[in-house]
Amino acid sequence: MTHTPLPRRSAEEQQRVEAALRELFDQRIRFNEVLGLRTVSMDPQDYRMAFDMRPDLVGHYLYGRLHGGVIAAALDAAGGNAVMLGIADRHGDETAEQVMHRFARLGTIDMRIDYLRPGLGAHFVASAVVTKLGGRVAAVQMRLVNDSGLLIATGAAAYIVS
Repeated sequence: MTHTPLPRRSAEEQQRVEAALRELFDQRIRFNEVLGLRTVSMDPQDYRMAFDMRPDLVGHYLYGRLHGGVIAAALDAAGGNAVMLGIADRHGDETAEQVMHRFARLGTIDMRIDYLRPGLGAHFVASAVVTKLGGRVAAVQMRLVNDSGLLIATGAAAYIVS
């Protein structure tokens, strides 16, 4: 039996999908905007968000370290967004509207963060790679580095996708 691949969306529709997802990630998810998260890579195999250190993100006032909750939230956001990109890629025949409808079913079901070093730096980048995208659950590995490239934290998470 021969498997016929589904048709892929046009380049124009792909641009609409990416623009809709970027708007969702950076502006419509208000908490991402509060943290100052902005998408810097829409690569489904290496999704990245960046943010700048600000006084209101400090967790230890004496040392000016990034709050652990900010670290966890940034890694969770990157992980969930990477899953959405993976879903959009998997359903390459769907329109932007159809892909965006799938976001309603996405949610974090488990997450582990390993805090490796103090969150010191002027800028940070959270990256995520989907390691498994099943029909119901996705698994993701995440990393947070500072502006010197120093690994601050890693994470692993599972997301419900259906």
